[in-house]
Amino acid sequence: LSKLEAKLGSILVGDLHKVVIMGVVNLSPESFYKGSISCASAEIEKNVIKYIEEGAKIIDIGGQSTRPPSLYGGEKPVTIDEELDRVKKGIEVIKDIANSYNFEISIDTMHTEIANYALENGVTIVNDISGLKKDQMIPGKPTIGGGKAMVAYIITAVEMVQQGGLAAMVTCPISKALMQESGYTFEGHTELIAHLTDSKDYIMMLAGDRLRVALVTIHCALKDVPAKLNEEKIYKTIAITSKALRDDFALNNPRIALAALNPHAGESGLFGSEEEAIIKPAIKRAQGEGHHVEGPFPADTLFHRAANGEFDVVVVMYHDQGLIPLKLLHFSDAVNVTLGLPIIRTSVDHGTAYEIAGKGVADPSSLKAAIETAVTMASNRAKR
Repeated sequence: LSKLEAKLGSILVGDLHKVVIMGVVNLSPESFYKGSISCASAEIEKNVIKYIEEGAKIIDIGGQSTRPPSLYGGEKPVTIDEELDRVKKGIEVIKDIANSYNFEISIDTMHTEIANYALENGVTIVNDISGLKKDQMIPGKPTIGGGKAMVAYIITAVEMVQQGGLAAMVTCPISKALMQESGYTFEGHTELIAHLTDSKDYIMMLAGDRLRVALVTIHCALKDVPAKLNEEKIYKTIAITSKALRDDFALNNPRIALAALNPHAGESGLFGSEEEAIIKPAIKRAQGEGHHVEGPFPADTLFHRAANGEFDVVVVMYHDQGLIPLKLLHFSDAVNVTLGLPIIRTSVDHGTAYEIAGKGVADPSSLKAAIETAVTMASNRAKR
């Protein structure tokens, strides 16, 4: 690697960055060096301000000594409740100081309960000398602290790609409900990434070797789909998909088919008017701009035609219209690609599957395919 770099809260550290000073607030009376202990609020405040004025950019607080008690005096072990009480007091004092000074707060703990509390109360760094092994995580049981970390990883990855250090990002599945419980109101990480990259028009495309589908609407109730469709939205989906297939997938003249919303493509208005009113005008507009697009075709036959090589992608009107046939063909190896972003982002095409977490039976095929697709896209985009 040309350089090593990481982010601690808002602070970049690594080969190309200055050394960062950390000031340690020791809230542990059982520590062997008594001169380092700060338990009273006034003493904590005095030491923190002293550390900051001397150049510290991170204040690390710890409520339990990591020395083996049996070797240094034989005191009884500190309970989690005792450690939490100490940490709560320290965070309360330090958060007040943070209103006047610019620094990150770190928690030195080996317990997930303490780390979760700290992360929910202004701490941005977890300093765990056990390497997350003291409290074993329970597979399949998400926590708020894990949710915050989940989002933090996505934000950091986007920033690293935007800064040019990476060519693409690949995401694993996340819990959308947990993300919202952690304080983020986005429907999913696609919407979060679009927000971070200031992207207003973006498309979800699911891809496998035999079939690609691009979605006009994504996560919404089926009853809401007709109201969410309009000519402009369908046209933009066609245009964005066509450009991405040229730039990122090296298809010089991608063949695009549009799926009808209604059975039999509306049957001349008998089963719905969307085909005539909005889908056909969007197709005509796209054709006028040079895009190779046809349709709308009845969905019950279109995917068979696309899977047999007649089209490079099918633009579908709603989520399950495209994902049912795609997953029938590519249940294990489909890739989710977000089109229309200034950065390359691919993802697995499956959920968190908490019910099989920790059992060693998860299939990594979709993740492997997502990585390979990201590499292909980055290579093709570099050639443009």
